[in-house]
Parts: sequence; C-alpha cells; structure tokens
Amino acid sequence: MRKPLAAAALGLAALTTDPALADEAPKLVTILTSPDAQTQLMGMVLTMQSMQQGAEAYMLLCGPAGDLALRDAPAAATAPQKPKGMSPQGLMQNIMAAGGTVEVCAIYLPNKGVEASALLDGVGAAQPPHVATRLLADKTRIMSF
Repeated sequence: MRKPLAAAALGLAALTTDPALADEAPKLVTILTSPDAQTQLMGMVLTMQSMQQGAEAYMLLCGPAGDLALRDAPAAATAPQKPKGMSPQGLMQNIMAAGGTVEVCAIYLPNKGVEASALLDGVGAAQPPHVATRLLADKTRIMSF
C-alpha cells in the first residue's frame, strides 16, 4: 500500500514543480557601501566565487564604495592587496567581464557632482524600481558590505 501512495506523491510533485525553475540560476545581489578597501575586496571575492558556482551576480555600489566605479578612482580602489595582488576595482572589472552587472546607487552621481561619463565602461546608474525587483526576485541572496 505504501508504494501507490509514494508514487502518487511523486506524481503530484512532478505536476507542481516547474522544470524551468529547477534550472534557474540562483541570483546574488551584493550591496557594497564600505569605504574600507579590504572589505570591498572581500565583497568582490565572494561575489566572484558565487558566480563561479553558478550564481547570476548584481552589485550595487553606494556611498564611498561608489568610488570603485570611477575612471579616476582613489588609490585604495586600485592598489593590489594580499594574498593574490588583486585590487577591489580590478576584481570588480573581472566580475563584469564574467557577466556580472555593476551599478552605482541612483543618488551617487548627483551627490558626487559628476556625470555618468566619470564611470568605468559597463557601470551604470541604478534605477530604484529595477533594484527593488532584483531584491524581491525568487532565489535571490543578498550580501551587504
């Protein structure tokens, strides 16, 4: 009698599980605000590691961390750090090259007093409704540094 119940349960599970959702990559939203270069780099390291394990990555840079996205970034953003000799900005660019999306907060540019042309190629300015959609999406993990 147990076998028919188990088979029925498996059949019901098959009907209620969307195969497309089973293959969907987990999503990662990394929110980086810290001015500390080591903290910034660790956020980048964990984002890259998550991408290498199949996650779709989105990074939002706010406040002092927004400076990582500048063409003329502060020295701390570009200085190599131990143990791998990578800088926060360098690893951020690797994340973008690997398919990750990087944006600065919507209020970063006007409060910094610069235009979007001050940003590295490939970095955009976030739109709050789109960020909210990312934050609320299924299978999303949020990291904040």
